Amino acid sequence: MNSKLKFYQSIRFKIALVFVLILMLTLECVGAVFVRQLEHQNLNTFKQTIELPSYVDNSLVEQLSRSNTKKANKQINQILSEVNNNNISEIRVVDSKSIVRGTSNADNRSAIGQKTTDQAIKATLLNNRSHTENLYDNSNHTRYYVNVIPLVDNSNNNVVGAVYLRASLESVYSKINNITLVYLSAAMITIVLSLILAIIISQEITRPIEEMRKQTLRIARGDYSGQVKVLGNDELGQLAGAVNNLSVRVEEAQESSDSERRRLDSILSHMSDGVLATDRRGNVTIVNNMALQLLGVENEDDLIGKSIIDVLDIRHDYTVRQLVNGEQREMIIDMSNSGNNLILNAYFSPIQRESGFVSGLVCVLHDVTSQQKEERERKQFVSNVSHELRTPLTSVRSYVEALSDGAWQDKEIAPQFLKVVQDETDRMIRMINDLLSLSRMDAGTTKLNLEYVNINELFNYILDRFDMIIKKEEDPKKKKYTIERYFTKKDLWVEIDTDKFTQVIDNIMNNAIKYSPDGGVITTRLLETHNHVILSISDQGLGIPRKDLGRIFDRFFRVDKARSRKQGGTGLGLAISKEVINMLGGQIWVDSVEGKGSTFYISLPYVPYEEEDWDDEEAEK
Repeated sequence: MNSKLKFYQSIRFKIALVFVLILMLTLECVGAVFVRQLEHQNLNTFKQTIELPSYVDNSLVEQLSRSNTKKANKQINQILSEVNNNNISEIRVVDSKSIVRGTSNADNRSAIGQKTTDQAIKATLLNNRSHTENLYDNSNHTRYYVNVIPLVDNSNNNVVGAVYLRASLESVYSKINNITLVYLSAAMITIVLSLILAIIISQEITRPIEEMRKQTLRIARGDYSGQVKVLGNDELGQLAGAVNNLSVRVEEAQESSDSERRRLDSILSHMSDGVLATDRRGNVTIVNNMALQLLGVENEDDLIGKSIIDVLDIRHDYTVRQLVNGEQREMIIDMSNSGNNLILNAYFSPIQRESGFVSGLVCVLHDVTSQQKEERERKQFVSNVSHELRTPLTSVRSYVEALSDGAWQDKEIAPQFLKVVQDETDRMIRMINDLLSLSRMDAGTTKLNLEYVNINELFNYILDRFDMIIKKEEDPKKKKYTIERYFTKKDLWVEIDTDKFTQVIDNIMNNAIKYSPDGGVITTRLLETHNHVILSISDQGLGIPRKDLGRIFDRFFRVDKARSRKQGGTGLGLAISKEVINMLGGQIWVDSVEGKGSTFYISLPYVPYEEEDWDDEEAEK
């Protein structure tokens, strides 16, 4: 909006111009009527001044009636010479036979005695009517008034002649022109003064309008501090009051709008879901921080103005019209193709006015990666449980059927079959117990019996049990192994659940024994860091392929499934171990090279205690 206007573009100039034009039109009309009336009045006055007295007409009638033409002509000229009227240029007397009998113009005396050629005189003699006309002489550029009057003998009402009068009108029109010039001068002065006065008055009239214009410009710029002065109770005063009220209302509405926008921005910024808003063409206009995080975009300018179907990478499946019309309200979007390993649930809702016009679209993005992962894991878990239970059940069923078919009578085969059924049953029981343990851990119902334990002694105690098993083993077919220990000599007191920690070490040691070759060495270590205790158990087994390291703690995962089932494993030992260590606030991980063995590490939180600290605690107890 251009706040500066040229003078001729302003309303004050237009008001003054209209006023002056009306004044000029009025003066023009009044001047035309005035000059016309002045001309008419002056001409009538002039005509009255050049009329011949009645005694002159009677004298001329008497002389035209005489028979002595010579004496009559002399007397007529005498009479004309006695007429003293400076306005009359010439008086000519013509008898009934159209013969000029006398003239007041000394230069035209030669026309006396000759017939006149003037048609006006002839028409007057013939019709007995006066004739008047205005003539313009091109030779001397002079206007004349001509009046032909018939001379009638009252005794017999016969036309005896006519008097031809010619008078110059220059004096009349000169006077009219002078008066007109004075009128025009006065009119011009009046117009100039009126223009000045009109500009002053228009400025006073438009001053409130100018203030209101400035106030509206300030309102448009967001400045609501100014007020228009109310100078009266007229229309402009009421308009000024309305502008002031409008300024207050707009300020309140703007503050309310800003407050709502800040509230909306705050809500959008702190929402746990991503929000995208578009115009009716599907181009993104609003995006919150969570949407940027979910879409893997750092700057919102990278999304503003782009089509939402391109932002969500769904152009090949959907169109903007389908989303705006509500044909597709909800969809699952897999962002793995864009390098962002997320699964998003997108819900679309059109922005619709009361009239039904759809002005845009709102898209809410919810991260369902964990739900989808849990759903997949649940399905995988059910499948694995079914598969793991089906194998021993199938085996039990086969041996039971064989026994039913008569194998129970064979004293050599029957005990073997019963031993297989018992082993498979024990494996299913162990599997179900492990599943129940995992279920309680997942539900958070497992309770820990925490106590401070000397981890050196506990670890040695567990390993001593395995050494005892080796010493008491008399079966030459059983695998032989050696356990090496590298422990710190310092007593390390750690807060743990002794039973569950023992279960973890048992699981890892059993796996090390199972997968180590006969005569292998199992190396165990215990060391202290600044605030952690690190335990490690290394074997010389087959190792774990690098691609399987990330899944080794998954439920029912086995690197060598056939060998693991053959050795009676449930596939849940390491999963339980990880849950227990996590409950104790520690970490468990594995490092392995395929063909060279594996090393399992356990890290537990540890706070060093001095002897004085123990004495203080005992004293407090």
